[in-house]
Amino acid sequence: MSATEVYLGDRRLRGDTGVDTGANTGADTGANTGADTESDEAAALRRLLTCLNSGQAFRVHPRAPFVLEIAGREAIECCTSGSSGQPKVIRRSRSSWTASFAVNRKLFAFAPSDRAAVFGALSHSLTLYGIAESHHCGLGLHLLHGLRPKTQIEQLNRHQISVIYATPTHLRMLSGPPVPSVRVVLCGGGRLDEATRAHVAQMFPRAELRAFYGASETSFVTLTDAQTPPGSVGRAYPGVTLEIRAAQDGVGEVWVQSPYLFDHYVDGESAATQRDEAGMTVGEIGRLDENGYLFLMGRRDRMVTIADRNVHPEALETLLATLLPDRLSAVTTWPDARRGHVLVAYIETGATAPPDDAWLRQEITKALGAIMVPRKIILTAQFPLLASGKPDLAAVTQAPPWP
Repeated sequence: MSATEVYLGDRRLRGDTGVDTGANTGADTGANTGADTESDEAAALRRLLTCLNSGQAFRVHPRAPFVLEIAGREAIECCTSGSSGQPKVIRRSRSSWTASFAVNRKLFAFAPSDRAAVFGALSHSLTLYGIAESHHCGLGLHLLHGLRPKTQIEQLNRHQISVIYATPTHLRMLSGPPVPSVRVVLCGGGRLDEATRAHVAQMFPRAELRAFYGASETSFVTLTDAQTPPGSVGRAYPGVTLEIRAAQDGVGEVWVQSPYLFDHYVDGESAATQRDEAGMTVGEIGRLDENGYLFLMGRRDRMVTIADRNVHPEALETLLATLLPDRLSAVTTWPDARRGHVLVAYIETGATAPPDDAWLRQEITKALGAIMVPRKIILTAQFPLLASGKPDLAAVTQAPPWP
């Protein structure tokens, strides 16, 4: 099957003839207004849909022309998020995604009457997955990347969108009247804190919010449900088997057996990614409870030693997201001659007053202990974001936090 209608902003893409000369939301769509021209993104989207229809292998990357045909059939190449280093290009088979299309069609009762929306750039793997799944299942498809949050809400209501693929950052930024037509929100690519859950419930009062954990290399690993306990990323997605290896007190490296895994890296590599005959890991550390719910501690390659204790910066990032739900934040580590490492927290201030430093340090101490209190808390007006919607740590930490 294929998507019945495809829109870029409020402009309809029409088969091989390019962009329809119909409605346009205005200058912030980024689309050209002439009937005989089209934006790079519109041309790339048409090229992507052609490849999906024909089975031609293709690569998606962050710069124009965005989508390129490559040698071979039924293969997809796309970039990782690059949140913990340089983005890498991975290759996967088309079947590694179509297998999950069948699962999701059943889980979420996808039907031709559904209309789906994606919020990220074409180069983001969640956006690419949402496009490919919507196209495969015959859903109407709307790309809302680049629109103002208020305009995105207008589009959701105008077109009666029922399925959303988004990151927590995309969801947090939405503002406007509720959208009662949305019935499924698939959220991945970052931590989903309670404040964002409450915001989603307000914006989409009739929607089922299903958060998933995965990586570009693994696709779906876990999926939340109504019984998921706080702090968990859910239970194994259908078809996935989880194993905790080299566990100490139940905590160890998360390994995955799955039909949804990638093939190999095309550009770049990751020392954290390992494979054997029984599965694969991307270096996440976690534990499984007695009901099979997975709790993540952090990535092995981000773990550092502070005063002879192993520390995961992600624990502080999770707490900051809870304490400061209306601000983006991130944590990095810096070498220290006495303690091994120290933590440095970056917090977005936006147009609001900065958080109280003493209060914040007190709350961190109470929740995580003194060892997790950052050496410095650096306030930044606005976070630069990756295509995935995650904070761009490489950009925000270009200068050391002290002389």
